Amino acid sequence: MIAKLRCVVLDCADVIGLSRFYRWLLGGEVDQPDPRWSLDDGWATLHTEGGSVLAFQRVGDYQPPRGRDLVLRQRFHLDLEVRDPDQAQADVLDLGATLLDDAEAKRGWRIFAGPAGHPFCLVRH
Repeated sequence: MIAKLRCVVLDCADVIGLSRFYRWLLGGEVDQPDPRWSLDDGWATLHTEGGSVLAFQRVGDYQPPRGRDLVLRQRFHLDLEVRDPDQAQADVLDLGATLLDDAEAKRGWRIFAGPAGHPFCLVRH
């Protein structure tokens, strides 16, 4: 095992509105204090009663998928916790991932795409 699922991150225009929608759907607490991330007007979380965490990330030009576009434009990514980001990066690259962006490596995360192009972040534990 290289990583542990931290949360699923959903892109959206209204982080509070979408987090409240999912709270009504799944239960839980919006913006529960958690040392793993900071919250601001562009980021919200939902800690569900089942223990899963959804995060909501504001994207300024967000356009929801519609019609046939729904399959092509799914707007989410996975945040995966790792203890050793350098080793985890080497491991996921060996498995066929592609490094998309490591500009935030000093802040603790790196962005990759899996073999089928789905994005994920490796986040320092």
